[in-house]
Amino acid sequence: MKVIDMRCRPAFLHDFFGATPGSTANDTARWLNRRVGTRGDDEHYARSRTQEGFLAEVREAGLSKAVVVGRHTPAQHLPNELIHRVTHGHDELLGIAGVDPQLQGHAAVDEAERAIRELGLAGIDIEPGFGVPARHPDDPVYFPIYEVCAQLGVPVFLMTGPTTPDLRFNDPAPLARVAQAFPTLPIVCYHGYWPNAGQLIGAAFRYENINVVPDMYLFLPGSQAYVDAANGFLADQFLFGSSYPFRPIRQSIDDFLRLGFSEAVLDKVLYSNASRLFKL
Repeated sequence: MKVIDMRCRPAFLHDFFGATPGSTANDTARWLNRRVGTRGDDEHYARSRTQEGFLAEVREAGLSKAVVVGRHTPAQHLPNELIHRVTHGHDELLGIAGVDPQLQGHAAVDEAERAIRELGLAGIDIEPGFGVPARHPDDPVYFPIYEVCAQLGVPVFLMTGPTTPDLRFNDPAPLARVAQAFPTLPIVCYHGYWPNAGQLIGAAFRYENINVVPDMYLFLPGSQAYVDAANGFLADQFLFGSSYPFRPIRQSIDDFLRLGFSEAVLDKVLYSNASRLFKL
């Protein structure tokens, strides 16, 4: 069984991921692990405080690829050079760049293009709901990023979900307008707009360029709708993610296999859809 983990970050990237033992941020990482159903050690990610430890985690979980996601928001910046250094030269790893047009202005487009063309990263992450001010993904400030990604043939990744500081911005309706405006652009929704699963599934029903990755929220109440949709029309638009370090990789795979996905779609949702997205 081949598996691509669409959201998988080492602890050493940032205190938010548990880089510093005993810190307040590490306590938060442990709390989130308990909140999303981690069994056993809630500091299971400690080994990934080194590059070697992270690679061992990925290999022991049996992943074909782990996608390491950059971020650029007012609250957290994971530079694209750092994502390149972490992933470059490791066949098991793919990197996603992060940009913020609100912070970077016109330079965000140049940075997106540089990240793809020069650093060899595989897509662009934007986080409208985490901006200052918070915005929806159909805000015009993001359209140049969509345009450059469409031109380069790489996906856009959106951060969504209940950790959005203002939950009014965890709304899939504006996403539908982006999908309509850029029909050839693959759009990947991290955290699957949970708990608004039904609304996102409705948008993905209408627009086949919307891809759904509920990752750690797939194992929380209200998520059966994702599974039901993936067993039907969403089979080619649904992808697996562990959201490591906030959930163990191997446990997430095992839990995923118990959720009721049909045998006919398992290869698609665990591997083939992601492989096609990244043109592997």
